[in-house]
Amino acid sequence: GFRHYTVADCEFNSSKLNDIEYTQSYYYNKLEYVRFSSSGGKYVGYTEYGIKNAERWNNGPEVIARRGEKERYCFHNVGIDVEADLTKS
Repeated sequence: GFRHYTVADCEFNSSKLNDIEYTQSYYYNKLEYVRFSSSGGKYVGYTEYGIKNAERWNNGPEVIARRGEKERYCFHNVGIDVEADLTKS
């Protein structure tokens, strides 16, 4: 069968909250075909199918909803992750 999955990630480059980058990548059969990055604020396609979806999503409400994920997902979890890391060290 074929496998479709999505990976959301927060990258912490420093202790400042503004330096966090949120990315969401879409994969099909281990091939990334489209990605959203909070630093660019839009979707980028890597395959023909991904490029078509990125263009459609960048012109629709999907991109507006995704821009808020950095605050909702990353900022919420940064305190939890930092506290867990400090207690382990």
